[in-house]
Amino acid sequence: QVQLVESGGGLVQPGGSLTLSCAASGSTFSGYGPVLGWYRQAPGNQRELVAVITPGGNTNYADSVKGRFTISRDNDKETVYLQMNSLRPEDTAVYYCNIPPPGRWYGDYVSQDFGTWGQGTQVTVSS
Repeated sequence: QVQLVESGGGLVQPGGSLTLSCAASGSTFSGYGPVLGWYRQAPGNQRELVAVITPGGNTNYADSVKGRFTISRDNDKETVYLQMNSLRPEDTAVYYCNIPPPGRWYGDYVSQDFGTWGQGTQVTVSS
C-alpha cells in the first residue's frame, strides 16, 4: 500500500523560506513514478492545489504561488519537494502531499478522497 510522509514544516517569518519533503513508499516509483502534488488547507477553507509535477517533470502551480514556490522530484529517492520562498501570512496552512486518482493530474480544489494523501505538515508564517 502506498504511503506518503511529509516533513519540513514549521514557523517562519514573512519573507522567509521553507522546504517541504514528501517521501513515498510502497513500490510507487516503478519507472518514473506517479504524478505528485502538494495541496494546502487552512482552517475553514477547501483543500487547494499548490503545485503538481508529472513523472516527466512538467509542472503546474496555483497562481498565488507562482514565482515563489518550486516543486521538484527525485525519482531515485521516491521523494517530492516544495521549495517555498517569500512566504506570506496567507500561506499559513497544513500542507499535504498527494498522488491523484488514476486518470487525473490535479484539481484546483479537491476533497479528501482525491487519491492518496500524507498526514500533512503545518506551515505557519507569522512575525
